[in-house]
Amino acid sequence: MDRRRPDPDELLEQVASEDRQAGRGRLTIFLGYVAGVGKTYAMLGAAHERSAQGVDVVVGLVETHGRADTDRLLDGLEIVPRRTQEYRGTVLTELDLDAVLKRAPRLALVDELAHTNVPGSRHPKRYQDVEELLDAGIDVYTTLNVQHLESYNDVVAQITGVRMHETVPDLLIDEHTEFELVDLPPDELLQRLEEGKVYVPEQAARAVERFFRPGNLSALRELALRRAAQQVDARMLSYMQSRAIAGPWPAGERLLVSVGPSPLSARLVRTTKRLADELRAEWLAVYVEVGGADAEERGRAEHNLAIARRLGGRVVTLSGQSVADTITEYARRQNVTRIVAGKPHRHRWKEVLRPSPVDDLIRKSGPIDVYVVNSGEESRFLPPRPPARPKAAARTYLPAVLAIALATLIGWPLTLLVEPANVVMIYMAAVILVGVYLGRGPALLAAALGVLTFDFFLVPPRFTFAVSDTHYILTFAGLFIVGLVVSTLAARQGEFAQGAQRRERETAELYELSRELTAAVGVAEIAQAVQTRLYRYLGEQVVVLLKDGDQLRPAPGSADLESSEQAVAQWVADHGLPAGPGTDTLPGAQLLYLPLLTPRDTVGILGVRAVRNDGDPSSASPRVTEAAAALTALALERAQLVEAANELEVVQAGEELRSAVLNSISHELRTPLVSILGTLDTLRRAQVEQPSGDEARAPRALWLPAEARSSGWDELVEAAWGEAERLNRIVGTLLDMSRLETGIRLRREEVEVEELVGSTLALLEDRLRDRNVCLDLAPNLPLLPVDPVLLVHALVNVLDNAIRYSPPGSPVDIEARTSPGGVVMTIADRGVGIPEEELGRVFEKFHRLESPVRAVASEQSDHEESIDGHRGGLGLGLSITKGIVEAHGGLVRAERRAGGGTVISIALPTQIRPEVGSAGSSTEPSPRGEVS
Repeated sequence: MDRRRPDPDELLEQVASEDRQAGRGRLTIFLGYVAGVGKTYAMLGAAHERSAQGVDVVVGLVETHGRADTDRLLDGLEIVPRRTQEYRGTVLTELDLDAVLKRAPRLALVDELAHTNVPGSRHPKRYQDVEELLDAGIDVYTTLNVQHLESYNDVVAQITGVRMHETVPDLLIDEHTEFELVDLPPDELLQRLEEGKVYVPEQAARAVERFFRPGNLSALRELALRRAAQQVDARMLSYMQSRAIAGPWPAGERLLVSVGPSPLSARLVRTTKRLADELRAEWLAVYVEVGGADAEERGRAEHNLAIARRLGGRVVTLSGQSVADTITEYARRQNVTRIVAGKPHRHRWKEVLRPSPVDDLIRKSGPIDVYVVNSGEESRFLPPRPPARPKAAARTYLPAVLAIALATLIGWPLTLLVEPANVVMIYMAAVILVGVYLGRGPALLAAALGVLTFDFFLVPPRFTFAVSDTHYILTFAGLFIVGLVVSTLAARQGEFAQGAQRRERETAELYELSRELTAAVGVAEIAQAVQTRLYRYLGEQVVVLLKDGDQLRPAPGSADLESSEQAVAQWVADHGLPAGPGTDTLPGAQLLYLPLLTPRDTVGILGVRAVRNDGDPSSASPRVTEAAAALTALALERAQLVEAANELEVVQAGEELRSAVLNSISHELRTPLVSILGTLDTLRRAQVEQPSGDEARAPRALWLPAEARSSGWDELVEAAWGEAERLNRIVGTLLDMSRLETGIRLRREEVEVEELVGSTLALLEDRLRDRNVCLDLAPNLPLLPVDPVLLVHALVNVLDNAIRYSPPGSPVDIEARTSPGGVVMTIADRGVGIPEEELGRVFEKFHRLESPVRAVASEQSDHEESIDGHRGGLGLGLSITKGIVEAHGGLVRAERRAGGGTVISIALPTQIRPEVGSAGSSTEPSPRGEVS
């Protein structure tokens, strides 16, 4: 078998896909080709099997349609009560999404994936409810007919003559989706229909007549079988790629579909999606703005681009004077291999006057294949084009009439001085001005009116359309043709200029916003800049909400939201997806809410009411709003990072000052402490009464009277000695920490682990008398190249910590095991244990654990001391241990012990790492005791 190495890009994509799937529920679709094949019955049967295996299964929503066999399968399954909602005087029931999320089962059953929810629900479509369940880690069983897949919408309409308005985007289905094909021969299905097992008898005849025809059923059945086969093939291909199994790998096709405001563009998008699935190719949806498109046309284009997004395509918006030139240039830059365009449906004479963009695209495509898709009977399913508004027509066409009237008034007296043919240029100027400022339609009207008024008012005989001189006929024709061409060119240039001006305004607004955000130095200034700039350009209301933990709070200058709007914003913050008008989530909200996303987290929410000052919605608003949200997120992240850096700088300055003060104090205290300890030691050794002979002449001997001993002398001296020793150890610990921060020198030797453990136990012998120390040292442990004095000091600190924070008399376990490249030693106690939130801080300087661990320590004797010389602890013992271990190239960590207690693990290498010497430590020989 011919094998090859896996493609790194394919492996990265697979790893990314697995990462996205981690923590997400698995979707299983019971796929059929029409109602009545038994999808719900099969889903309930599979649910019973999973429940028998011990899986936690609940019924979120199942529609049995009154079928007795299906109703019986609900017995034995937990059913979550449905949510009721009134709509137009009727009480309807829907899936209670919040109740299922709160119940948090392992598997939820949600029937009819393509169902449309009652208006006012959180999501317009049920498949969006399912997506939220999957994001929460809940597996979902659901049912779906193949005709409800978005990419098959046009094909199904062509086959059956029925347009499916409830569709599911193909993007919901990925390689992790399981398909359970539920199949039934058409003859058996029709028999079930006749028996009333599918619909009630009154509806059966109408269903058979309109939809349940043998031909329709066979075609739909083939679509379902093909879609299930594609899913199996996709999973098999993923398996082959991940294991580098040789096969007929795809050649890297890339498709591009030209999208416009026409409703037929939706069909092109779906066709491209199906073609890309067959070729396993990337595809792009490109919309070219050539100027002159009004808000309504841009809105329709955005709607078609939204369909492409739902189907998984990459959406691009370009601008240019020619659709064909812009598309072909972009296709060459993006290495596109095939372009999909719609077949024009215009009269032949129109194509002669103005060639179709598709013909132009074919001529200029070069080596790129162009697929021309026929709309077929598509026009039957298109909504009627809304009529033009009378006020808008009056605003554009009436000035054109007035312009021609003005040209006539100017030309009338000039005919007394010059020939009427010379006055034609005045009409030509009027037509050009109308074309530039009012557009193509008014310019054509102006050209026609110009010919008529010129003939009627200025050409003899006047006030009649009769012409005495035939030469004027050529003048009329020239005026109309030249006016037509010039006005068309002028209108096109004007439309393009308007589009360029609109884009320039958008760019200028974003540029000004970026400048203001860059100059802003705090969160308050950033929020104020965003609200002010977007209020001027986009909407009536702009709010910025900042994320404070898991909650949202209004930024300075932002108004408080109503509770319902606050809930929408909170949903956006929790899911990182937009919601509100123009989206598929909570479209009934008053504001459009966009998450302020950064690579680390969602830092806030931007809410806008996207209505222009003139009251009309702008198609540029979504682009500007999304770009503004991205700029705001970056600015807020920058402000947070600056604030964190300032706080860190203050903390570092405080640490340096504290270290300097402690170091100075420690050195200043060490000298008098030595004298005090020496004096107290002499007092401890003082003798009662002065002996005779040579003892009386002993150097530095102190003689005390007998009554001094009897008056509590020994207790006072011992108490003073203990306190002085404790103070000396505190000073030593501070000096140890100071030396660790400035760098330590290691005097390495080959040392046995048993020797290190034995020295540690010897130093703590007095404190371990009431403890049972369980040693478990693996045989044949390798020698460790360490500084034994420093490492024993580190082990003593850890063992002292185990003694201090565990009940008296409880055992302490010490283990040592080999690991790859080193040895791991663990010291475990049976105390309360370190709280989960404290595990990451136990090795910080001056960090001491509080309750409940402190409660254990308080039960010990008041006179019990730690090895670092204090009863309560300075919080430096484990920090010193960490510094010593890391200086040896090792690692130390703390964990909670099963059954209670703490485990401290120290991993040390058996080989000296070259980089250790440069990390604040040295391996040069030096006297011992650099760290006491």
